[in-house]
Amino acid sequence: MPPKLSELVTLLKGHRVFIQTHNFPDPDAIASAFGLQVLLGKFNIPTTICHHGQVERTATANMVAEFGISMTTDDDLKDMRADDYIITVDSQKGNANLLDLVGDEVACIDHHPTFCKAEYKYKDIRIVGSCSTIIADYYRLYNIDMPQDVATALLYGLRMDTRDFNRGVTELDVEIYRYLFPKANNALIRKFESGVIQYDELEAFVDSMRNIDICNGTAFAFLNFDCADAFVATISDFILNLDVVEVAVVYSRRENGFKFSVRSEVDEINAGQLVSRALKGIGSGGGHKSMAGGFAIESKLLDISIDFNRVIQNLFLDTIGEMLESPDEDQPEIT
Repeated sequence: MPPKLSELVTLLKGHRVFIQTHNFPDPDAIASAFGLQVLLGKFNIPTTICHHGQVERTATANMVAEFGISMTTDDDLKDMRADDYIITVDSQKGNANLLDLVGDEVACIDHHPTFCKAEYKYKDIRIVGSCSTIIADYYRLYNIDMPQDVATALLYGLRMDTRDFNRGVTELDVEIYRYLFPKANNALIRKFESGVIQYDELEAFVDSMRNIDICNGTAFAFLNFDCADAFVATISDFILNLDVVEVAVVYSRRENGFKFSVRSEVDEINAGQLVSRALKGIGSGGGHKSMAGGFAIESKLLDISIDFNRVIQNLFLDTIGEMLESPDEDQPEIT
């Protein structure tokens, strides 16, 4: 059973509260934060949604604008204090994709496996298709009135994180879909979904398709141009659709290293474990069984070899070989 919502409300009363998404938030993270903000508002708990990085995709930015969601970047949190309370949504303390802010991370609501142990005063971590599923379940369980814009955002987040119910779906996700569908503006969701690839990204998309290196069912693609994190994930999803690809590893250069997006459709290759183990010692990462992300520090890669593409390929191929030989080892803690 999930923890009681009353426990979270009691914990937060009397404190200044921030809802923090992971860096460069996607539709699921934003929808979850928005849905939680509205929910807590019904208990007279005002909150501020905050994040590091930009809201990158046109479709995601359109959702933020359509619903009037206020997203505050860390640059605008100069007055945050150590005794302010933070709820992390769609991410967990210690993960590479969550900036460590000044406030106290007292609560976590997430749908990813736990790779970094952390203590919270309130924790609701359920392995389901989206974080939006968990937030919507609070409304459902406690019969709380849900505005249409919240339902629309949560349903969009659920559909995006499960690739329209083709990835990581659980029975709870299906139940929440039934719950949200009649409450949401589904025509608006279709409008959001039409902007997966932006027109100005088309040339970059074609170039990335020309630079795929496939080895024993694992595809590698280095995006040698400036692109958003969400675009890296889009390329990773697309490559996995190729008939000869079972695992996709896509990475792009950043200021101090490389951003990774990893996908797997092999039961023995957990994408979260793969990126965590492959980048151990040179970076960090984690995620779901079928989708994950990570970051590698460039200076540590260059300490190994100037040919970072070959180093990256070897790191992942070696880890895949180890996972296939010992499929039951090094499972992440799921709490």
